[in-house]
Amino acid sequence: MRKIFTILGLSFLVAASMPSVASANAKRGQKLFKKKFRKKCGFSGVRFARNHTQDEWEEIYDEGKFQDEAKKICPRLKLKKIKPAWWKHVYDFSEKYASDGIVPKC
Repeated sequence: MRKIFTILGLSFLVAASMPSVASANAKRGQKLFKKKFRKKCGFSGVRFARNHTQDEWEEIYDEGKFQDEAKKICPRLKLKKIKPAWWKHVYDFSEKYASDGIVPKC
């Protein structure tokens, strides 16, 4: 019985310390932009992100208008080719590198 509790405790500790696969992140969003958006947009992801401040990006995303805004910034972007799960990552990237956000390394 003690072994079982020890194994369960260690399993819980390992699981809690690992980052969630389902959570979005800016690094993944940057890779997605580079791979799926860049050709259609004709410019870098940082230039895309700098179109708004962090608060503006948050408001756009919360209102459900992020895809429309991406299409407005990149008119040639084909929204149907972007998987729904990718949008959160691209949003996180855009919010991180917004005009008032982090300055990317050169």
